[in-house]
Amino acid sequence: MNKYEWFKQAKFGLMVHWGLYCLPAGEWKGQRMENIGEWLQAKYRIPNAEYHALAKAFNPILFNADEWVDLAVDAGMQYMVVTAKHHEGFAMYHSHVDKFNIVDATPFGRDVIGELADACARKGMKLGLYYSQELDWSEPDGGGYTRPRNNFYEGSGVAWTNDWDFPDNAHKDFTKCFERKIKPQVREILTQYGELCLIWFDTPGVISPEQSRELADMVHALQPNCLVNSRIGNGMGDYRSMGDNQIPDETMPEGLFESPATLNDTWGYKTFDNNWKDAETVLALKKHLNDRGLNYLLNVGPDYLGRIPAPAVEILRRAGREMQQS
Repeated sequence: MNKYEWFKQAKFGLMVHWGLYCLPAGEWKGQRMENIGEWLQAKYRIPNAEYHALAKAFNPILFNADEWVDLAVDAGMQYMVVTAKHHEGFAMYHSHVDKFNIVDATPFGRDVIGELADACARKGMKLGLYYSQELDWSEPDGGGYTRPRNNFYEGSGVAWTNDWDFPDNAHKDFTKCFERKIKPQVREILTQYGELCLIWFDTPGVISPEQSRELADMVHALQPNCLVNSRIGNGMGDYRSMGDNQIPDETMPEGLFESPATLNDTWGYKTFDNNWKDAETVLALKKHLNDRGLNYLLNVGPDYLGRIPAPAVEILRRAGREMQQS
C-alpha cells in the first residue's frame, strides 16, 4: 500500500500538542486566557528571557511513550502526529541546531520524540511530526510579521510574530531564520527518528514559494513515504489540512483531506478547560468526516508531568471500545 492509499484508509489519528506552554497551563500572573493554551507567550507578550526560563522547571517524570501509543491503539487510531516544535521555538527532541530543546535546556534531559518513535515502531503505530516552519517566537527573524494581529482573543489582537522582544517588523528577514534554524531542524526530524508517515507544517505567511518547495522536496527526498500537509504554504502539499475544528458538510472531491480538531477547547494543556466532548460525540464527528472523505485528527494536550488528562484517556478508550463493538 502506498502512502496515499494508506492515508485514505487511515480515517482516525491522534494529535498531541505538548511544549513549555503546558507549565503555565493557560494562566499567567493572575490571569486566565480564554482561548488556546499554546499561544500563551504571544497572548501575554512574555519576553523570551522570562519564557525560556520555564525550561528549567520542565521535568515531566510521568511521561511514558508506551502509554501514549497504547491509548492511540485502544482508541482505534491509525497514526499519531506530535509537536516536534511549536511557535514558541522549543524543540521537543534533541536538536543539535539550537540548544532550546528538551534535552539540553531542561532537567528532564530525555528525547521525547525519540522515545515515541521507538514506541510507535514497536507497536505498529505510524508517527507523524508537527513542525512550525514559519512562526518562531524565539527568533528575531521568525515569520508572521506581515500579518495583521489575529482574532483568537476577543478584544485583543495578538501578534503572529514576536514583536515584544523584536519590535522592528519592517526589517525582519525570515530567510535568516529559515536558513539558520528551520531548514536544518526539518532535516534533523527527517533523519533522526526512523520512518515518518507525514510532516505537519503550520501557519504559512511570509514563507516564499521557493522555501515551501525546498522543504517539501527535502521531505520527499529523505523520506519518500512521508506525506506533507497543505499548511506548508503556497498551494503545496500532498494533502489538505482543513481549518482548526473545521467540520465540513460537503463531500470532498478527489484527493486526501484531514480535519484537525480538539477534544476540549484547547490544543495545548489548560488546567481549567474541562469542556470535553463525550465518546458519542467523537464517534459521530468521526463518522460525519469519514463519510465525506476526511480523516479525523483528534488532539489531546498532555500536562506538565507528561500525562494525557484522565478525562481524555477515558473518552478515547470508550470510543475505541464502542467502535470495536459496532
